[in-house]
Amino acid sequence: MNIFVAKLSYDTQDSDLQNAFEEYGEVESVKIIMDKFTGKSKGYGFVEMPNDEEATNAINGLNDVEMDGRTIVVKKAEPRERRDNRGGGGGGYNRRY
Repeated sequence: MNIFVAKLSYDTQDSDLQNAFEEYGEVESVKIIMDKFTGKSKGYGFVEMPNDEEATNAINGLNDVEMDGRTIVVKKAEPRERRDNRGGGGGGYNRRY
């Protein structure tokens, strides 16, 4: 199960998240999302757990719990929506009517 974790402290590391979730079972992967320009945490991430029962227990056990001074939100991740690459608008430069 893919788990979404939000409201993380900007100081929380992947290893901190992994340690918290490993108390509930096997953790396949942990990824805190980083800003590509600043290299700093965006305050949310994802944890992948192969066993759904353990993942559900982790969600129930860690949601609304304080971690690194912040009360985190933990829930099942929703599937990513497909994005169309149609873009939008062209800026209107050099258009002829």
